[in-house]
Amino acid sequence: MNQKDMTILDHIEELRKRLMIVVVFFVLAVIVSFFLSQPLIKWLQHASIAHDITMNAFRVTDPFKVFMQMAFVLAFMMTSPVILYQLWAFISPGLLEKERKVTLSYIPVSVTLFLAGVLFSYFVLFPFVIRFMLGLSGNMEIQTTIGINEYFHFLFQITIPFGVLFQLPVVVLFLTRLGIVTPALLRKVRKYAYFILIVVAAFITPPDVISHMMVTVPLLLLYEISIWISKIGYKKVLAAEAEQERALNEPQ
Repeated sequence: MNQKDMTILDHIEELRKRLMIVVVFFVLAVIVSFFLSQPLIKWLQHASIAHDITMNAFRVTDPFKVFMQMAFVLAFMMTSPVILYQLWAFISPGLLEKERKVTLSYIPVSVTLFLAGVLFSYFVLFPFVIRFMLGLSGNMEIQTTIGINEYFHFLFQITIPFGVLFQLPVVVLFLTRLGIVTPALLRKVRKYAYFILIVVAAFITPPDVISHMMVTVPLLLLYEISIWISKIGYKKVLAAEAEQERALNEPQ
């Protein structure tokens, strides 16, 4: 059925079907994550970043809480391709055939960027922040006792949002192909976007200038890359529209 022929009830039913598929895959991913969480938690505890840190459980439930957090984070990461595909499948009937193929290719790119953001924040940003905090404690002659729950909560607080923010170029390109945003619009709202990204970086990082700059600079670069990518995508949109108009005007 063409999307134009679908009623509001048809759209709601289609959305419900897509959400049910996502829920089923997420539950299966959670079950798989139960077997992966404990080995991964152990590996992260013995990684070089945490080599000099002794993690403590201040509550009886802390190990279980960390275990469940890790399981749900892993499940979300495993389900993300399914979520993106179902989103594409819900929107794709309203796209041209060429646009469907192009936007479908965004899914692996989006997953790759998410993993790149997580890895960048874990191997570059997170170690710097940990060393900074421990060094500050040492300079102030404060004995730092780190709870395992607080450590992993801090880890997720930095890595997951950074992985999501790395999606910016793909999101902008997708919205450009849908005709929702244009390069001119992105340039026009640049100062507001910069302000929002600076605020987001402040929420992700601790209150020190260096850590804040280590997050802010990549985000601002991502925005500029997004404008450049949007420009390329917009030219293709205009070319596709011109081609479609020529096809309609050709004599039968």
